[in-house]
Amino acid sequence: MRPSFVSRALTLVSLVKLAVAGDIYTLSDIIAIPDPTHGRVNYVDSATAQRLGLAFATANSFVMRADDTTVLSPTGPGRNSVRIRSNNEYTTHVAVFDINHMPEGCGTWPAVWETLEADWPDSGEIDIIEGVNNMSPNQVHLHTSPNCSIPSNIEQLGTVLTTDCDATVNYNSGCGSTLSYAPNSFGPAFNAAGGGWYALERTDDYISVWFWDRNNWLTPVDVRLGSPIVDTSLWGMPAAYFPNTDCDLASHFGPNNIIIDLTFCGDWAGSATVYNASGLPFYLYYVNNNPRAFKNAYFQFASIKVYE
Repeated sequence: MRPSFVSRALTLVSLVKLAVAGDIYTLSDIIAIPDPTHGRVNYVDSATAQRLGLAFATANSFVMRADDTTVLSPTGPGRNSVRIRSNNEYTTHVAVFDINHMPEGCGTWPAVWETLEADWPDSGEIDIIEGVNNMSPNQVHLHTSPNCSIPSNIEQLGTVLTTDCDATVNYNSGCGSTLSYAPNSFGPAFNAAGGGWYALERTDDYISVWFWDRNNWLTPVDVRLGSPIVDTSLWGMPAAYFPNTDCDLASHFGPNNIIIDLTFCGDWAGSATVYNASGLPFYLYYVNNNPRAFKNAYFQFASIKVYE
């Protein structure tokens, strides 16, 4: 890809403005909607997030977190949390996420992803960061309308898990890979390593996702420094690679928003097979009655930069 100039950056300044000044229509919006994945969560609006301390700025970062003080009524709303969606929609672009900390805790389901919710799955979905219940490593997936798949023998660092991207089959598992080479790519291991960078490049020919932990000396200089120009041709082999070999990406992906959220339990983290693997008791009881278990259930971003 040719070098790209910053078109719009969700930097610390703009995120502070969103959380504190309430200018949610400039770059992103903290949205209060029912959870599409049926989680034990109550997404709050921008004003409520600020008032409860669920979205706030530090000296050099932006934090969005879940409530960690309230014991929930089993018949009441879920645990308060934050869901952010960019106002801009993106097609061909590069996005770089500088993350100091991501949510951890059994029952958690954090995600950084792109889609157009009103046109899902026809506009496609790219899961850049996604996992549940502290289960590392990270998984990167696509979810699309029918007739889209990926080869099983892709040149990438990660390991292919599934090849059919069709969201209407296989319980919407999509197509994607696990970052098997990088156990510190998700959850407590990611946080213990000091975080790191995730980057996405989307074109009509391929979709690539990279990961570099905080101390990786191979992290590209333009990524590490947050440069106004990036050259993805110098970034090396991606963690996950989705070519257009068996999928017309141009017709399966439309303009998409960037979405960052944290839910609990739900269709994936709360499924019996997945949750029982964590060795904890019934997931709804755990999430309702153990608020301090979620004291580390927060994202801390140094920056999010989008290049076009």
